[in-house]
Amino acid sequence: MQNQYELSLVIPVFNEQDNLLKLMQEIDSALKPLDLSYEVIFIDDGSTDASLAVLKDISETFTEARYISFEENRGQSAAFCAGFDEARAPKVATMDADLQNDPADLPAMLKLYAEGHQMVIGWRMKRRDVWIKRIASKIANSIRNRLTRESVKDTGCSLKIMDTEMVRAIPRFNGMHRFLPTLMKMQGASVSETKVNHRPRHQGVSKYGTLDRAIAGGYDLLGVRWLQSRHFSYKIKERGEKNS
Repeated sequence: MQNQYELSLVIPVFNEQDNLLKLMQEIDSALKPLDLSYEVIFIDDGSTDASLAVLKDISETFTEARYISFEENRGQSAAFCAGFDEARAPKVATMDADLQNDPADLPAMLKLYAEGHQMVIGWRMKRRDVWIKRIASKIANSIRNRLTRESVKDTGCSLKIMDTEMVRAIPRFNGMHRFLPTLMKMQGASVSETKVNHRPRHQGVSKYGTLDRAIAGGYDLLGVRWLQSRHFSYKIKERGEKNS
């Protein structure tokens, strides 16, 4: 697939009908002044509200926007991966559809990416979630960092920019989106982290419970730790080739 854009923005969607148009308008306001060719790929993850209808209207109104729709709900990791496969730019950005991530942070993140990193991660220094989610996130992040030997402050922030080919090459499994920094580093990526805005939810409700996320995350963490322990890489010193 040829690179037709400079940036592909991948956004999973599950029952976010009231947030989508405002999100697209904010993305447009943030990126248009950069004179940057970009596309926005919405992945409807089996929504049961009017999200798909809204996405169809957005794709007709905004030339940069398009969508794909799953037959059934497959989860955030599957939605991200589908978007990565659809991307037509050498770098891909990700964010949530609930308007808690702020598209206005993208220009500064793109500038940091241009300094030579293959991944830039948002750090939600001031979380706008309920207290139980903030505490659970801190505990999970601390355990995750300890077992994966990481120092990432906020691996759960969906606002990220990554090298498209690298992120396509990482192992794929349910929950992999929670470990993208570690998985990208295993591909040799230079990863940088920067403070970003985090906003209260605009409309709708959170799709994840604290307990079920913790249980699933525990299984995923053991799997990623195993991947790290078995990972290998190599560099070719020279290659002997014969002329055809």
